[in-house]
Amino acid sequence: MVINADGAPKAYHRDTGRGVDHLANAGSTGNWWGIVTDTGDSGGNPILQGAGDPAPGFYVSGTALQDSTKSNGDQNRYVNSETVPFYVLPRRIHLPVKIGDFGFVINQRNNASSGCIFADIGPEDRIGEGSIALAKALGIQSDPKAKGSEDTYVYVIFSNSAMGWPLDLEFINVHAKALFEKWGGMERLQQVLPLAVMCAGKRYKWKNYDSVHSKPRQYVDR
Repeated sequence: MVINADGAPKAYHRDTGRGVDHLANAGSTGNWWGIVTDTGDSGGNPILQGAGDPAPGFYVSGTALQDSTKSNGDQNRYVNSETVPFYVLPRRIHLPVKIGDFGFVINQRNNASSGCIFADIGPEDRIGEGSIALAKALGIQSDPKAKGSEDTYVYVIFSNSAMGWPLDLEFINVHAKALFEKWGGMERLQQVLPLAVMCAGKRYKWKNYDSVHSKPRQYVDR
């Protein structure tokens, strides 16, 4: 699990030593992906937080999940990595999942677990990113500037469960746990875990979606 700082008010600063994460992890001039710009795209100029914002002088850091009632340049529009447990997936992952869907993550080393939400999009070649708050909940180092954790994790994601943003922090964990138990909890997880482990070492894609429930019926190697 690599730690994702996006959405944290102090995630990025022009003086990279002051930011929670390295500025390079937000992109570079003409190609910003972790910083909100004045044009709304990667080629614009980064927006700085002002006197009324949570962290004046730091860049506004965005997430894919947003509070649409606030302006694009308002840091409070985005999901704060330091306080909200969230997971990150690549844009073109072949799973029936959308921004805001709930998840339940288990650290197999220490059995720590946490509810979470799908709040941001990550690199095409990386899976398993989590927010600072998720890392803390799972009992691992939470510094985005470090290399992350090499523990083994199980992510259970609940399709069509998104409720938008903002959400109460306690509700995220309670509701995700309820979804996990309704799905079958640890008993069902133990049944499907061998399949999950087998798939983990392969690159696969889901085929033959159920058009009503959006559940994959089988997987095939690429």
